[in-house]
Amino acid sequence: MKLFALDSSRDFGELVAKELGTTLNLHEEISFEDGEHKCRPLESVRNQDVFVIQSLYSDSAKSVNDKLCRLLFFISALKDASAAQVTAIVPYLCYARKDRKSKPRDPVTTRYVAQLFEASGTDQVVTIDVHNLQAFNNAFRIPTINLEANSLFADCLIRDIADDELVIMSPDIGGVKRAEQFQRLLGKRLNKELPLAFMEKYRSSGEVWGETIIGNVEGRTVIVIDDMVSTGGTLGRAATACKNAGANKVLAVATHGLFTGKPEENLKESCLQKIFVTNTIPPFRLGTTNIINKVLVINVAPLFAKVITRLFEGGSVTDLMQE
Repeated sequence: MKLFALDSSRDFGELVAKELGTTLNLHEEISFEDGEHKCRPLESVRNQDVFVIQSLYSDSAKSVNDKLCRLLFFISALKDASAAQVTAIVPYLCYARKDRKSKPRDPVTTRYVAQLFEASGTDQVVTIDVHNLQAFNNAFRIPTINLEANSLFADCLIRDIADDELVIMSPDIGGVKRAEQFQRLLGKRLNKELPLAFMEKYRSSGEVWGETIIGNVEGRTVIVIDDMVSTGGTLGRAATACKNAGANKVLAVATHGLFTGKPEENLKESCLQKIFVTNTIPPFRLGTTNIINKVLVINVAPLFAKVITRLFEGGSVTDLMQE
């Protein structure tokens, strides 16, 4: 097995390699003066199973498009070097939110990204908590694996909320299925039935509105679950609505912490006490803001390491996710 992590995701790659009891294989990335670049492995991959780690989000050094392009080019270079199989390990998958036509002549960018992976020779894509699982599965014609962070979140939450009266909330109707899955998992861990709530949400031309809560949150600890925190606007509105409806406190779990825009303004609500995210995206945008004190980052590298082991040895990923 060969394990590579492109430079932008080297820290995460080293965490995965440590869990596997190995080190990252050597590669080279060169940037040229005109903005072009090249990536190549520095050791033989002939007839090897190769895993390449790259999380696809923008930062101050590289745009999401640059990271995507580097990953695709590197995968093609691996296939040209006679790798037997190349698996893309993508903790955060870009463009997963644009999965349907919401206006006339809209692009379906999720499908276009899938086609790029296929064209580059990728044999398999592994990610975690993609925005729309059905759209993700339908977009790709190669095998895909979508991991879930629910068990990791439940392990961290139980210490804080075991004795609380709880309600699980989706911040919009589209996330109810995700909330139901977490409701069943956490209820099983706590050995009790947990109620479910959701909040209305409408979006048009960049404007978002709607604060009506369907369900009872009065006197309860509310756990808001979503796949990501972007600007924090949706989560902030949910926290405010819960406070106005008499909730004791609000906790949030979201796999991907983008924290774009003005998170310090959107997430300042005092009843929003903790935000659990994973390290698919480091919370670098929070810097020294006060919001960083609310954020707890969960390491998902061990989960990816277990999946890589199962894939390499021919084990069942489904069984792993049910453990």
